[in-house]
Amino acid sequence: MRVVQDITSSLALDDDLLVWGENLAILPRLPDGAFDMVYIDPPFNTGHDQVRATLRAVADPDGERTGFAGRRYRTEEVGRMSYADRFDDLPAYLAPRLREARRLLADHGTLYVHLDPRESHYVKVLLDETFGRECFLNELIWAYDYGAKARRRWPAKHDVILVYVKDPDRYWFDDAEVDREPYMSPGLVTPEQRARGKRPTDVWWHTIVPTSGHERTGYPTQKPAGIVRRMVTASSRPGGWCLDFFAGSGTLGAVARELDRRFVLVDASPEAVEVCERRLGGGATPGSQTPAAR
Repeated sequence: MRVVQDITSSLALDDDLLVWGENLAILPRLPDGAFDMVYIDPPFNTGHDQVRATLRAVADPDGERTGFAGRRYRTEEVGRMSYADRFDDLPAYLAPRLREARRLLADHGTLYVHLDPRESHYVKVLLDETFGRECFLNELIWAYDYGAKARRRWPAKHDVILVYVKDPDRYWFDDAEVDREPYMSPGLVTPEQRARGKRPTDVWWHTIVPTSGHERTGYPTQKPAGIVRRMVTASSRPGGWCLDFFAGSGTLGAVARELDRRFVLVDASPEAVEVCERRLGGGATPGSQTPAAR
């Protein structure tokens, strides 16, 4: 994987790329129709700072926690990542970036836009205008059960992923390669069907990234590889190119590498680029300075 910065000329897709820079400046440097699929997880416009603190337990006889055999511990913070998740008008911010995404998709390509339910309906109107309503494929619901439970409303425990295709007559969708799920009523299907499992619907029940799992990077809004893997498997082919221009923790790159796809990741945050480098490896191109080298 090459890590590059300050792009002033067209980017050749000859190696997996991690680009440190503002995506709207980088996207025009990428070639038309190059990507099987684009997945983006833009800021959700929650109006809050997104923060993820990394903690460790330290032995302390006066600590606030009790562990094995009655030993006492205290927790201390060893790292923190955050960013301000605020936009006056999220669709207006996304509009030029989504136009670039459409240009960059191959004719058989698919776009996945991962959103908060508070913004998804506004962005869907924008996507209808940008791609055409006939290019809308799905509204996916990723449902999970973790975190605080509201007491004055139904707890919000899902994200929305809007799916649009470049050409409704030519898009690629490989349902045979997508992972299968157990039937909810196994007694109503044949033994062969039970053994094979069912194809996922447009509602995906999947846990968040476990707090102590090997997958976790510490990035504030990291998404689980399991849901991204499902999109990459369905909408790209081995050797094909995948793009994420809000790369965050680099989950698309990790999944693409696992599935023998090529990838381009773009992010303006030095913290995000450092996380991607640690997760995926790679070296800076001559003359560039990556965050890890600062």
